[in-house]
Amino acid sequence: MDGQETGEQGQDRHNVASGTVFTLDIAGISGAMLPEVGGKAANLGELTSAGLPVPPGFCLTTAAYRHALSAIGLDEVFAALKETDASHLDQLNGLAARARSLVLDAGVPDVVAEALRSAYQQLGEDVPVAVRSSATAEDLAFASFAGQQDTFLNVVGADSVLEAVSRCWASLWTDRAVTYRTTNGIDHASVTLAVVVQEMVDSATAGVMFTANPVTGNRQETVIDASPGLGEAVVSGAVNPDQYVVDVRRGAMVKRTVGDRQVEIRAIPGGGTERVERSAGSSRDLPGDANPQPCLSDHQVLALVDLGREVQLHYGAPQDTEWAIDDEGKLWLTQARPITTLYPQTTRTPPVPGEHAFLNFSLAQGLTRPLTPMGLAGIRLIASCVARTAAFDVPDPRSGPPPYYEAGQRIFFDLTAVVRSRVGRAIVPRVFDVMEARSAVLIRGLFDDPRFSVTTRTPLKLIRHVAPVAAKYRVPETLFRGLFRPASALKRVEKLGSDLRNTLAVPQQATAHQRISHVQRILGEEVFATVPQVLPLPALGFAMLALVKKLLGGQAPYDELQTVLRGLPNNVTTEMDLALWQLAAGIRKDPDAVASMTGRTAAELTEQYRDGSLPAVAQTGLSSFLGTFGHRAVAEIDLGMPRWSDDPTHILGVVTNYLRLADGSEAPDQQFARAARDADEQVSRLVARARTKSPLHAAVVRMALDRTRRFAGLRELPKYNLVLGLSVARKQLLLIGNELAAAHRIERPEDIFFLDLDEAETALAGDDLQELVAERRAAYGQELRRRHIPRVLMSDGTEPEAAPGTNGSQRPGTLSGSPASAGRATAPARVIMDPVGAHLEPGEILVAPSTDPGWTPLFLTAGGLVMEMGGPNSHGAVVAREYGIPAVVGVPDATSRISTGQLVTVDGAAGTVAVEGAGGGTG
Repeated sequence: MDGQETGEQGQDRHNVASGTVFTLDIAGISGAMLPEVGGKAANLGELTSAGLPVPPGFCLTTAAYRHALSAIGLDEVFAALKETDASHLDQLNGLAARARSLVLDAGVPDVVAEALRSAYQQLGEDVPVAVRSSATAEDLAFASFAGQQDTFLNVVGADSVLEAVSRCWASLWTDRAVTYRTTNGIDHASVTLAVVVQEMVDSATAGVMFTANPVTGNRQETVIDASPGLGEAVVSGAVNPDQYVVDVRRGAMVKRTVGDRQVEIRAIPGGGTERVERSAGSSRDLPGDANPQPCLSDHQVLALVDLGREVQLHYGAPQDTEWAIDDEGKLWLTQARPITTLYPQTTRTPPVPGEHAFLNFSLAQGLTRPLTPMGLAGIRLIASCVARTAAFDVPDPRSGPPPYYEAGQRIFFDLTAVVRSRVGRAIVPRVFDVMEARSAVLIRGLFDDPRFSVTTRTPLKLIRHVAPVAAKYRVPETLFRGLFRPASALKRVEKLGSDLRNTLAVPQQATAHQRISHVQRILGEEVFATVPQVLPLPALGFAMLALVKKLLGGQAPYDELQTVLRGLPNNVTTEMDLALWQLAAGIRKDPDAVASMTGRTAAELTEQYRDGSLPAVAQTGLSSFLGTFGHRAVAEIDLGMPRWSDDPTHILGVVTNYLRLADGSEAPDQQFARAARDADEQVSRLVARARTKSPLHAAVVRMALDRTRRFAGLRELPKYNLVLGLSVARKQLLLIGNELAAAHRIERPEDIFFLDLDEAETALAGDDLQELVAERRAAYGQELRRRHIPRVLMSDGTEPEAAPGTNGSQRPGTLSGSPASAGRATAPARVIMDPVGAHLEPGEILVAPSTDPGWTPLFLTAGGLVMEMGGPNSHGAVVAREYGIPAVVGVPDATSRISTGQLVTVDGAAGTVAVEGAGGGTG
């Protein structure tokens, strides 16, 4: 070849000479080579091999990074970072600065520099290139790391490229990159950096393209941002670009917005870039032009959409891409990475074609975190039992009933039949008005969508499914007994509880396969039975309250009716919280016990409890508490979550917080008793007002409010019984897990909760499922980090709540939600995402994504409550009323819009939260 070598041959010669592969041609890179080339280079290699238009170039591998930095002292930084929490930003930033200095001081070793100069020469003499960081923890399916490391554009000359490489290596240690990795739980020592060197595209127009709408989640829309010059202006946010939204199915433009394009970034001859501020003398379209022209023609937009479709087809998932169009009109692809912010679609496709709407049942239950695989398996069995009882066809109970779906390891139900039914439209949103008010708004929003027009106009279908449940469990009889023989109704409820415990029993000598059968029996047949036998009574209680409102009208305002619901008897969650307070009160009477426990962590106290070495009053008191309430847990509908009897760390943490309360603080049991007295006095006032109408009115109001007080607290009991069944099932599965771990089919007993029932049987048959468990744990860990969870999800991926105009407008500094518990409180906020180990100072405003019974011990010392989820009769709202603390629920994004320490005013009657210095971030 006349003494000349090809690019790949020249690179190989220098690589072989050094004994290590330092450079690779992009055309020879595949996705499987990510450890050697990093995410960006792996993706560019994949795109090149797919025949897509990628500028030529090469990659300086991670081996070069490791060779250069092998002996510069980073090990000490790694060790320090491992011990530093993501919340300690000052420490993280200091360690990041130290690492950057070490990397920059090390420079590029001669052997690496020689390989790089040779590869660069193959591109051409002083050819302008882009030098781009390519980290091994970058452009991944769960974390894109977009913009975390540096890129240098229009670099000219080998010396300049070497300098840019050194700065790329150092950018692995920017403050933002270190914080991002720490927050996402990625080991810093495991991350290395490759560097991509690519020929520059001197672009006339450039930008980014998402092959799914990143705001609404719609998988059928491509969104393109474009601006003249280099794409850096768009990527960095320096410009308001043109935006084009295209419906991919129809190939039709949905939206075209021309941006102001006041800034343009251009390449400078000889190297570097310049930022050009657009002025009135510019020859291009200006913001002030009467008719500014878009920088892309329709033909170019559709060509980009076609290119995006090819990229998505290659990867099998929506992609965030960067592109450029040169002066000759050629389209280039300069980057592709997964869109990591999209919420996953449902794991199965509806059998009936067309658009479907799915309701997030996890959120309706106050659960934002994902469920374990076995937890989901348990819910599928319970849902199948409900469906079969209601005369639905359920071919395979372990797969769940037809309306049951899962997405993002959370529970969803297909709402399509509901919103297409006249009766469904009338009933279901009203249920959610008091359960999860924001969901009710979104459900009603679907009524105007022509895809969900009413097709079922009579209640016959509903009756066909409700009647079997009502008949089997004698619901009319329960209502009649509650109305006319309330004491008898309560005795029957007590008997149901004892009967349930008998049905949950499993023989001690049962085999592993028999235990799986018992789990299926308990969850698929037994636990639901108490729900239709108990739930009519609290429903009757709330119906009686509504009757009083109807009878008295303006003489029974909302806040006074809510007072009737304070200090309710027969509420198992209230009883649990007060029992926990009594445990702490008993310990406080023993100064030696208090001194022994003060200053110790909850984990240390847990070890003492397991050893039987807690102070006697604490040891016996905690044992008694767990004997009654130990089957409960945080996120307790997931049977994969440890029960308090498994791990009492959370409970001991709450107890130690109670012990810190200053003497003279009003005890929660006294608060509860006062709330009950306030309710009784309010009942008397309402009866007196009714008497002014007639003695009959007074008698009806007295009876109605008596039933409200007796039965409304029972609303917690069906879930309490269900959780009791889940706890028993969990114990049986742990016994099976012990057997599988002993046989080395799984690593530890708790791993069984990352399998489902079918897989547990497979493991019992002899299969080693340790690898599957590891994959499941990793996926679960990723979902735990997800902050944004949609309430409603469409089958095309759209989140109706993310659509423009759904959040409404409100006064600056004031957040709006649903009134939940009357009263006003002004205090510092405490944003808590997980109650386990949480610390709440007495009187602080608790700000949480949602709550279930595992959170309620915190309510005893909270000055007020703000929740992102929920409605006036959601769990947190009910408990807040009973404790007499102001509460507002259903406040969108409260945990990100309020910061810990901010002074907030909660107005529980108006449903508003005033935030001092609003606009803060997370707490």
